[in-house]
Formats: sequence, C-alpha cells, structure tokens
Amino acid sequence: MESVRPPLRSIRSDSDRFIDAGTRRATLGPVAQVLRDGLDLGPVTVLVGENGVGKSTLVEAIAIAYGMGSEGGSTGSRHSTRASESDLSEALLLERGIGASRDGFFLRAETMHGFFTYLEDNPGNDDVVFHERSHGESFLDLLAARSRYPGLWILDEPESGLSFTGLLTLLINLRSIVETGQSQVILSTHSPILAALPGADIYELGSWGMKSADWQHLEIVRDWRSFLDSPERFLRHLF
Repeated sequence: MESVRPPLRSIRSDSDRFIDAGTRRATLGPVAQVLRDGLDLGPVTVLVGENGVGKSTLVEAIAIAYGMGSEGGSTGSRHSTRASESDLSEALLLERGIGASRDGFFLRAETMHGFFTYLEDNPGNDDVVFHERSHGESFLDLLAARSRYPGLWILDEPESGLSFTGLLTLLINLRSIVETGQSQVILSTHSPILAALPGADIYELGSWGMKSADWQHLEIVRDWRSFLDSPERFLRHLF
C-alpha cells in the first residue's frame, strides 16, 4: 500500500490548552494518552475498544480540528441538529502532509439519518435520495459518491446497519480509497472485519489508555471466535 503525502501526519496537543481540553472526556485513558504523547498516523488507523472508552470522542475531535462538522460531512460542513461535541478539538494540533489534499469527509453512524435529510435539502451532483435506500445501502452509496475525491476519511462505527456482505463491500471501498496514495482513513469500529483492513495500524483502547495491537490478538477477534466456535457454550457461560 503506497503512502504519498498523507493529509494528516500526526496529532499533538496544544500545551496552552491541555488542562482544559474536553473537560470530563479528557480524563478518558486513550484521550489523555493522545494529549500527553500524541499519535502518529499512517495511511490507515483503526481504533477498537468497548463502548465509552473514547473512540468516538477522539475521531470526532480530529474531524472537527480538521474542519469537518461534528455530525458528519465534508470539510467546511456546518450541518448540525444538536450540539453535543466536546471541546477536545481545540486542544489538538494537527501536522498536515506537505502538498497533500486538505479535503476530508466524516461519516458517523449515529447521525447519518439527520445528515441524509440535510443532503436531500442541499443535494449535490452525485447524491441519490438516501432515505429511499436502506441504511446500509445509503451508507455505501454515499461512500461511493464521495470516494473519488482525495483527502482524509474519518469513519465512526460505520458497521451499523451493514450485513456481512456490506462490511466486505465497505472494506473493498476503503482499500481502494487508500490505494490511490492521496487519501487516508481513520476508522473507529467494533467490527473484526473492518479491523482487518490491510495495512492498518490498529490500536486497542481501554480505560488504561491505548496500545498498538495485531489483529489476531484483539479482544473483539478472540470474543467473536469464541462465540462462533461454540455459541451454546458461550451463552451458557454468559447466563
């Protein structure tokens, strides 16, 4: 996988705003670690971990600091229905790639319905009527329509609403986006399928912080394997 002028090389904290950054969310282990140590980014960065550990907080803050709307959209988007984002983005310093595209797109599952309504009211040349498609189909349609444009792609738990086949389609599309050498992906996910994106730098997040991890050693991979190997045994232990 070729890496040519990635839009975003690294994330660091602005020391002048470090203390106040993100209020309560800055105390989350992974968020505090990024603020303290920074994070270098390759062509693909995947964040995995349980709900509430800080995955969405981080990708949202990166998207806002890059110039995207907190509820999704392209660089410069101001679509908003209800402000709920933290002020963590104000504490981030982004090191951009010299000569790289400054465009980007933020996709997040939890706000897609409102974003599709916004697109229907403000249609682009490539847009279909997304509400007439299933959630998964509309998500893939949107990705396909925007993927020809180079830049930074940030996706927050895009597996919501996607079937197994849909996840594989998304995986193929993301691979194609990165293979151009002019685009970059930051992905937050609970899906072991999406975490298997070739060439990805994978980070596992927990209350303790975040660490680099190999796909086969991820907790989500171990748990899914255990369940699929013997659902009855897994559920008997659970109950």
